[in-house]
Amino acid sequence: MTDRSTSEPFLDGFQRMLADAAGTGRRLTREEIQSRRAHGARAAEDGHDWRSLVRAHLAAGREGWPRGADPSGVLTVVEQALDAFADGYESAQRLVIRKEEAARREFIDDLLHGRGDPGQLAARSERFGLRLSRAHAVAVAEGPVGYDETDPVPRRVADELFGRFENRRILFTTKHGRMVCIAPGDQDEVLTHFAKQAYAAAGQLQVAVGRPRPGPVGIGHSYEEALNALEVAQRMGLDEPLLRAADLLVFPVLARDRLALVDLVHSVLGPLERARGGAQPLLATLTAYFDSGCVAAAAARRLSLSVRALTYRLERVHHLTGADPADPGHRYTLQTAVIGARLLNWPARPLHPTDGPA
Repeated sequence: MTDRSTSEPFLDGFQRMLADAAGTGRRLTREEIQSRRAHGARAAEDGHDWRSLVRAHLAAGREGWPRGADPSGVLTVVEQALDAFADGYESAQRLVIRKEEAARREFIDDLLHGRGDPGQLAARSERFGLRLSRAHAVAVAEGPVGYDETDPVPRRVADELFGRFENRRILFTTKHGRMVCIAPGDQDEVLTHFAKQAYAAAGQLQVAVGRPRPGPVGIGHSYEEALNALEVAQRMGLDEPLLRAADLLVFPVLARDRLALVDLVHSVLGPLERARGGAQPLLATLTAYFDSGCVAAAAARRLSLSVRALTYRLERVHHLTGADPADPGHRYTLQTAVIGARLLNWPARPLHPTDGPA
């Protein structure tokens, strides 16, 4: 807290202005106003508390009140002096805030993208509430629109998050229109609460959580896992509000060898293109069948078909591909090929076995 003694440098000349203005009835000169602005700016840069500064000015004004002076004239000078002081203080404070926000953004960018020296990142992290000696996990929320930290939705999520976990070492930000939360890897309840609050605030939204990773570089890896999980969910048509990268590891594994995946889809499912209406209806049938645990009645309900119509479609798949969806020996190959088709956006995007990596 700022006391009178620490405020003295910023009160320099204040009482003299009061006495001179009271004696002549004049207002402050341009130079005096500039002087008060400069004092206000220095007070903000030095981190002095505004309320204590005002109190110190009022105390100095009371002590230096000229005898017999017109109260109206003195108060006018006090008002001018404080107004100029406040103008300088607020201007400097806005600049400090902008610099702080720029430093915070730079730190977050370096952290999420794994840039910079790990030791320097760890040293900078303490300033922003993280302790990088621990493992951390990253959750990313993607909604129907892009957000920045000034929007109502992220502000509401941040208020709820820090209101509940005030003393936790967590970081909340926005990045490329998404909301991002970083928390210690052993505090999954923080990221789960973040997901619930993000969904409650935005409605139509998905949150992906990367796996806990150690060190500064680990945060970048967890962030990339969360982004990849959102991308996989979009490709695969997964509509769960909360996705965990650990549960979706099979998809990036399949997608890693694109050439092999293209060959699998083309070889196993390519014959479906000879069906009347093309491959898409039969591929949708297989997707629903596998997503329903290979229960024909449940798959038929998903597709708004009769069980008989669904069974006929499965028989067409068997006839065209030579693989029977009801046969456990064939099912794995067919289901893996269906996952590959969804990852490759086939048959909307035609592929050939000789295609190279994307």
